Amino acid sequence: MNKILLKVISLLSAFLMLLLSPGGQIRQVKVSGEIPRFYGEVAVSKPLGAVEVPQNPYLAPEGTNGMHGNSYNTGSYSYSGPLGMNPVVQSRSLNVFGGLVATLMFDSQGRIMCISGNVVGFRLLLLDADTLKILAETRLPQRASTIDAILSLDFDKISTDTSGGAYCHLLQGDRPIIGNAENVIQIYYIDESTGKPEWKIEKEWDISANLPKGSYITDAVPDHDGNIWFVTRPGEVGYVEKDTDEVHVMELENEEIQNALAIAEDGVYIVSDHAMYRFDINNERAPYYTWRTECDRGTTLKPGAINQGPGTTPSLLDVPCLDGSVKKLCGITDNADGQVNMVIYDRDNGNGIAAIPLFEEGHSVSENSLIAHGRSFIVENNYSDSGAGFLEKNPTSYPGVIRVDMNEDCTGAEIAWTSDEASPTVVPKLSTGNGLVYLYTRVMNDDIPENVVAWYFTAVDFETGETIYKVFTGTGRNFNNSYGPITIGPNGTAYVGVFNGLISITDIEL
Repeated sequence: MNKILLKVISLLSAFLMLLLSPGGQIRQVKVSGEIPRFYGEVAVSKPLGAVEVPQNPYLAPEGTNGMHGNSYNTGSYSYSGPLGMNPVVQSRSLNVFGGLVATLMFDSQGRIMCISGNVVGFRLLLLDADTLKILAETRLPQRASTIDAILSLDFDKISTDTSGGAYCHLLQGDRPIIGNAENVIQIYYIDESTGKPEWKIEKEWDISANLPKGSYITDAVPDHDGNIWFVTRPGEVGYVEKDTDEVHVMELENEEIQNALAIAEDGVYIVSDHAMYRFDINNERAPYYTWRTECDRGTTLKPGAINQGPGTTPSLLDVPCLDGSVKKLCGITDNADGQVNMVIYDRDNGNGIAAIPLFEEGHSVSENSLIAHGRSFIVENNYSDSGAGFLEKNPTSYPGVIRVDMNEDCTGAEIAWTSDEASPTVVPKLSTGNGLVYLYTRVMNDDIPENVVAWYFTAVDFETGETIYKVFTGTGRNFNNSYGPITIGPNGTAYVGVFNGLISITDIEL
């Protein structure tokens, strides 16, 4: 019965998309009067140098291979993104009942490979990077949370579930790797032998027999030796052995994992709703943690968070110190009552180096990964009294974007600047090619008609925290970012996942 219902909804969705989305663009809420298309000024490029992250030999190049840009999850891209020069905004509606692009990657031809989710389920798409036209698609298995949400009409069950494909990664050779909702890890590729691109499965590992009932994969990614590590929402950690395909699993009892893995040559980094971990493989080939450090998970689930505990995927940095050594760091935020903290760990032993309180007391949440570059971490505030999900008609959020810098001897950290921008749910990104931090904000001022929800792509100076420009993207629920990422493409275009699909922002030189 559930499968029949989902099939009917899927067919209805496809029909309505053709009927209601002429030209494939995302529909905006109609507004009487003009909305400013641009605030600020064209940015002056201030390159920061290339992103220096060790290349995972099994992943596609840095900047193309996943939601966070690289296996260190720095959210930093060597490409130069938009400077706000005659910006052109395009959009593509990917489904009437949603279409949010959760993870966006680029193949060797510059095409977009992405996961698009809606209330029916996930699709793996191949898109033209310039027109956003769909070139190939395949549907992934339905998640249990999707079926529960449809039957109960409680769609928060979808937006608070990161399992089943929300995270994926691009391997060398233009091959996405996905842990699907049936607990099968799959590697896809594009077959163009017929003249039309089609998704095909190259290899898969069914690990469902190795997991308890009700446990679903959150993320799956290879380490530097080619072993495929995975985590599940209820707290299993394991890997598929490269040479034997043998599956090894251990359980973090009574802990939940809702974030992606960070991979370095020195280990695999995982955060649960209770603790930060570094994992390795022991002599018996079993996964084990070399260190575990408890996090302050607070006493309650805060508005804007999806679980009680750290909300950030671990971000890694290798920072030079005064004595000539290099300190290997890991940064997350906790869920402390009152104010969350940015917590920076020593990757060698799990010791805390710094804990910096963030944002306004009582209105402090961090649900998205930190930006990391040089000796800096950048974090945005995701606290929202109204709730910032796509169902909210009038989403508002509390301000706060903060850059924290390690000191020169790598013994502590301090706040370098604070911005009052309110970027409620986007996964923010940095272009080291031009020195701009990119956010996605709602503007509320006298220029915007009352009760109009107007969204802007926003650029902030990395060095100073000053807002340089804002580009209008659209109005209403369909343009709500709803926890999707910003991604900077090799073509210099910025892409933003929004509730109804994908938007792009491109500079045009006249």
